[in-house]
Amino acid sequence: MSTLQGPAPLTVTEATTTQRDPGARSPRASRKRQRPVDGRKVKRSGILTAVMVVFVVYSFAPLFYLLVNSTKTQASLLSTFGLWFGGDFNLWQNIVETVTYNDGIFMQWLGNTLLYVVVGAGGATLLATVAGYGMAKFQFPGRRAVFAVVLGAVAIPGTALAVPTFLLFSQVGLTNTPWAIILPSLISPFGLYLIWTYAVDAIPSELLEAARMDGAGEFRIFFTIALRLLAPGVVTVLLFAVVATWNNYFLPLIMLSDPKWYPLTVGLNQWNAQATGSGAQPIYNLVVTGSLLTIIPIVVAFLFLQRFWQSGLASGSVKQ
Repeated sequence: MSTLQGPAPLTVTEATTTQRDPGARSPRASRKRQRPVDGRKVKRSGILTAVMVVFVVYSFAPLFYLLVNSTKTQASLLSTFGLWFGGDFNLWQNIVETVTYNDGIFMQWLGNTLLYVVVGAGGATLLATVAGYGMAKFQFPGRRAVFAVVLGAVAIPGTALAVPTFLLFSQVGLTNTPWAIILPSLISPFGLYLIWTYAVDAIPSELLEAARMDGAGEFRIFFTIALRLLAPGVVTVLLFAVVATWNNYFLPLIMLSDPKWYPLTVGLNQWNAQATGSGAQPIYNLVVTGSLLTIIPIVVAFLFLQRFWQSGLASGSVKQ
């Protein structure tokens, strides 16, 4: 009867040789020599770094210019170096003069801009979300034609439609009213296309079918399920719409003739134009300070919304 025998025990010499195997690496040495999974070394390019530095300087130089020159008086603004402080620190006085100049017209322009952004950009985001969700999750005749029309509308710049829009609104008596700015702002083909493409993968069709089987209606499904899953895309569209409406200049310029309905972009340009002509009254310090105050709400909105935006950047990138 044969007996099963295990492997023979190692001798002292063999054990010593195994422990001191030069090919074996200690855990600490392995950790020090770890490389990326793909086996490639991380390359650093001095040229790319220099290009990025140039882009950073190019992006922040105008902001630095506004911040520096908003602290200067009218005289020091024209007599000192533009990219550094000079003279007395006059920031608070400039802010007070900006918001009180001409009976506080700046605050009225700020209110107009907020109205156009809340109603126009908010409405554009809502319409783009509803339409994009419907195009992504419902099948209907003519869907391909609608897709082609949306792509074509994305390719048309807004300035090309400004004059035809003005002629149309002048026929119905909507020029020189807030509706002349709000109604065109409600249309966002790019936002619709963005939500459409995002909703295809962000909302599982099985989830919608399960909700319908549980008796949920389409409006309830949209507001309680789909809208939450679309949050990153909705925030992205909202940011684009807010920035576009806040910086809108050409459309209000041709639509509005009454200063009381001006947004900040057109109003500040009107202040800047006071420096030319026979009765010139330059107020460059107020123009610069007003421009600084104008960008603050956009920066705050971006900082507030970016956490919702970043949370969905990698959504759908990993297959589960």
